[in-house]
Amino acid sequence: MAKVTRPLRPRTRRLLLVWGMLTPALLGLLVFFVYPLLANVYYSLTSYNLLSPPEWVGFRNYEYLFTKDPRVVTATVNTLWFVVILVPVRIVAALAVAWLLVRAKRGSGFWRTLFYLPALVPPVASVVAFVFLFNPGTGPVNLFLKFFGIKGPLWFNDPALSKPSLVLLGIWVMGDIMIIFLAALLDVPQDQYEAASLDGANGIQKTWYITIPTIVPVLIFAVVTGIISALQYFTESAVASAVASGSAGVVSTNPGSVLGYPGDSLLTYTQWLYVRGFSNFQLGYAAALAVILFVVASVLVGVLLRKVKAFTPEDAS
Repeated sequence: MAKVTRPLRPRTRRLLLVWGMLTPALLGLLVFFVYPLLANVYYSLTSYNLLSPPEWVGFRNYEYLFTKDPRVVTATVNTLWFVVILVPVRIVAALAVAWLLVRAKRGSGFWRTLFYLPALVPPVASVVAFVFLFNPGTGPVNLFLKFFGIKGPLWFNDPALSKPSLVLLGIWVMGDIMIIFLAALLDVPQDQYEAASLDGANGIQKTWYITIPTIVPVLIFAVVTGIISALQYFTESAVASAVASGSAGVVSTNPGSVLGYPGDSLLTYTQWLYVRGFSNFQLGYAAALAVILFVVASVLVGVLLRKVKAFTPEDAS
């Protein structure tokens, strides 16, 4: 007598359907995140040059990182400078431009396009153009200042101005954040503004009690993504160092001699990781640098999200 199979219960079918739909994403997470992360932790405990099998050294790489590496402190300080200065400046500039565009009466489409276009320029091209504009000898900016009898600074050739010059570049290409803020501001309910006007609220009060609380989740998104990007800041500072020093072709052959110019002022943490791993072939030590970067980024983002309690829009309200 044939055995009769009982149909699956609705709850079981739903669970199987959910797990079936999640399987591709979970496999991708395991293959492209969990496995590389665990492998990176393992290699950070070894001496590995990519040519011979890894040799177990325990925590020796971390000991050297925290006590003996001559340039890791400089690279860390420069990276934190970009986190503390570049991220807030870009966010404030993008929010201010979006606020003005919301209130633009005429030509708003033209101005939105104008402010967004620089974000479409490839990073390398935008940095090269900016270094040319701020060239101390032949750049249009210094020539303009010279016309008024002002001696232009060295900009990217001055250790004190190289990082602020990159901040100006960051403001110029803030169109990606500006578009997000623009959408958030346009989504603020107008009836709340009308109700506040009837209660006698002025513009500052409307901004502080209506606009800011409504767009808090978008602000947190911009801050979190900005911090993560600043911790991985590489392309802009590397290209600026190479072009300003006149040694752009050396980056691919001997990056350690170019990255950080002038005077290690543009040397970032990820650049130093790249030099140690792919120029000096110290892959184990580079893996240790990467592990520390992952831990710092995770802690910063976790603390930020916990402080603002903005995991969901409901929590932020």
